[in-house]
Amino acid sequence: MSNYKTVFFTLGILLIILGIAMIVPMGFQLIYNEFDSTFIISSIITITFGILFFLSNIDHLKSINTHQAFLLTALSWLSIAVFGSLPFFFSNLNLSITDSFFESMSGITTTGATILNNIENSPKGILIWRAMLQWLGGIGVILMAITLMPIMNIGGMQLLKISSYDTSEKILPKSKQISLRLILVYLFLTLSCAIFYKIFGMNFFDSITHSMTTIATGGFSNYDQSIGYFNNAYIEIISVLFILLGSIPFILYIKFISDDKKIIFKDEQVKLFFKLSLVSILILFLYLIIFNKDLSQVHIRSVVFNVVSILTGTGYVTKEFDQWGNFPLIFFLILMFIGGCAGSTTCGIKIFRVHILYYFIRNQLLKIIYPRAIINLKYNSNKVEDKLIASIISFIYLYILIFFVLASLLTLTGLDFITSISGAASSLSNVGPGLGNEIGPNSNYSGIPNQSKWLLSFGMILGRLEIFAILIIFLPSFWRK
Repeated sequence: MSNYKTVFFTLGILLIILGIAMIVPMGFQLIYNEFDSTFIISSIITITFGILFFLSNIDHLKSINTHQAFLLTALSWLSIAVFGSLPFFFSNLNLSITDSFFESMSGITTTGATILNNIENSPKGILIWRAMLQWLGGIGVILMAITLMPIMNIGGMQLLKISSYDTSEKILPKSKQISLRLILVYLFLTLSCAIFYKIFGMNFFDSITHSMTTIATGGFSNYDQSIGYFNNAYIEIISVLFILLGSIPFILYIKFISDDKKIIFKDEQVKLFFKLSLVSILILFLYLIIFNKDLSQVHIRSVVFNVVSILTGTGYVTKEFDQWGNFPLIFFLILMFIGGCAGSTTCGIKIFRVHILYYFIRNQLLKIIYPRAIINLKYNSNKVEDKLIASIISFIYLYILIFFVLASLLTLTGLDFITSISGAASSLSNVGPGLGNEIGPNSNYSGIPNQSKWLLSFGMILGRLEIFAILIIFLPSFWRK
């Protein structure tokens, strides 16, 4: 058990921080005359467990190995989801344990799927807590992607190593400095987004909550109609802009600030991300023109917004895109899978994996044509090793396999085909809205069975933690000394 003292010591610190963070919603409760014991009880319980973990493991070792890093990653997100659900459970919304956990897991994984009905009339403390969970989840996944995942060699995330010449021993001390800079950049973008939202029409509370869920590409809104509630072109433009800023690998911001002013425009992943966004918008716009046969009914504004929102896994909506026809449904499903850039707040398979897989297939075809040729695969001018390619291929294979297994299990709980397929894709890709009448863009997940909610919650954490970080702890060999 001594091997895990560092893990539980760190969990204790995280829970204490989470409990202290619950003071913020208390302030909003006081401002809006809604004060009750919801966050007091939740905070006391969370901090108490945090102190117990902290004190009982205070004699921990200072270092952490790869084995412990996997366990810490999985338990951190799970424990935050569990204790983050307490305010929902103790609120006056009368939510069950299942619904409370689902909402919390959806928040911390930045999925954006909700079980709340009549959201605009929910307590302000709960609304700010939902936004805070997504904001914390967004910065959490950035820090994890850049510090822990490269060391754990998860699904090709080695490409995000701070320096290609650093060993694992050197990365951890340097990552502390990088982490502080990342948090400052994240705070700056959040504050900037809130200011612009306020300037262009949102009230103070909405600008704060929506800025947090925009930068986190999470998608929780204070209204059942999501961003469509405002019906404001300027707000939608600001939303798209900051979603895109949240979708760029945050390590590039650090390099940009340091010395390389062209790094964002040179990165292959970023260039493909913007090309894919533009091409997707054009394809869908042309389809809608042909489908509707009336240009006046086709709004490029709604096409741009929904394409960017779905591709990045944000999940904000302005129009019922499931009413646009059959092709957009399949098209959005594909975009859900692809996702955004690694090292950002976005989800999905990630652009860089799709890009490297394309290069790999192309090179295999070239080798058939030119059997004696020596063809190296390079990405951002760096040679991609065979073990990294194998890691990426296995990740994509597992991703697709788990999608089909999850969709099949959802059908066993009584969901129809479209709901099961889109729900599995949405949870695994951490998007939020699904397709169909039950979980479509202007519906929510409140009406689906409890078994479905637990399955979708598992899909959310699998997708958020890049699959391997969760699945590996289920292997018996992981627990053997």
